[in-house]
Amino acid sequence: MAFEITGKVIDISPVNQVSDKFKKREFVIEKKESGGAAVFIDYIKFQLIQDKCDLINDSFLNEDVRIWFNLKGNKWEHDGKINYFTNLDAWKVEKTSTAIKDQNIPSHTTLEDIPPENDELSDLPF
Repeated sequence: MAFEITGKVIDISPVNQVSDKFKKREFVIEKKESGGAAVFIDYIKFQLIQDKCDLINDSFLNEDVRIWFNLKGNKWEHDGKINYFTNLDAWKVEKTSTAIKDQNIPSHTTLEDIPPENDELSDLPF
């Protein structure tokens, strides 16, 4: 199952080399939602595995991001006891404010303040 969510990155763990063939990196986002006059905050931990560990680094800390992830569930049995766990496996992470920051546009600027890239459009009547 593929899902998508947005939030602010508040924690990034270093890459954890679990074994010779497996590595993972965990990170946490803060997800705020309003319900009437109240604001609800969730802290959601994701993991990146194998070659996906490089999708995030310290430059993402305190940035708003969009995450695409899969919901994975596993059964684990040890010493006759059964345990179930769920992982949120991220497979794509992007900063949501990248387009504006890349253009060095102040955050208070509106789209009308940005000049068109093509001068041919400036003589349009609308």
